[in-house]
Amino acid sequence: MYPDVVDLRSFYAQPLGVVARRLVGRAVRQRFDNVRGLSVLGIGYATPYLGVFREECERALAFMPAAQGVTRWPSRAATLAALVDESELPLPAGSIDRVIAVHLLEYTPDAAEVLREVWRVLAPGGRLLCVVPNRRGVWARVDNTPFGHGRPYSRSQITALLREALFTPVGWGEALYIPPVPRNWFLRSAVAWERAGGVLAPLFAGVHIVEATKQVYKPVAVKRRARMRVLAPVLAPQPAGG
Repeated sequence: MYPDVVDLRSFYAQPLGVVARRLVGRAVRQRFDNVRGLSVLGIGYATPYLGVFREECERALAFMPAAQGVTRWPSRAATLAALVDESELPLPAGSIDRVIAVHLLEYTPDAAEVLREVWRVLAPGGRLLCVVPNRRGVWARVDNTPFGHGRPYSRSQITALLREALFTPVGWGEALYIPPVPRNWFLRSAVAWERAGGVLAPLFAGVHIVEATKQVYKPVAVKRRARMRVLAPVLAPQPAGG
């Protein structure tokens, strides 16, 4: 079940959300370090992480699931956000170069179907970046953030899900090693937590950040045709007087 868009916006306006946006956004930017001239689509609630790309890319769009609700983005320009059915995106096939999925796969009732739709709108050679809660992380175990709701994933689970939808994982990152403690004095140590966590406890990050490429061709197993038994002809009796 999706959270309400008002709750998501409220989280990212709080000190803990500001820190989360900074730490996750840094990891997202490291993966998509050059989007000049490309089209970028954010799905779920990706707007906290799209702003850094808006002036650089050819166009940026934010699609928010109908069950979640939509909020205006950007706040001081013509809106680029739309309310959509995440399993039927209003875009032609092969029209998007980069997709960023945040607060999406852990909430949608059919993640495989959504990923197949993302595959459809991605151009050949397009890239998908998924931010998903880590099953082993602390953020997935407490409910004071959006990352503590829905379904968290292990690395093997998100890999299997992507491959089922014809994506090939090509890069991994993690973020949010700091525990989700909403105290200003504690949040000031966020950078130190990230540095230490990446070295000492990489398995226990709050989120996985996986980059995957669209797989255009999929090998198909050839079924061996069963050998047919050849029967000897049998003469049918002729009718009388024939």
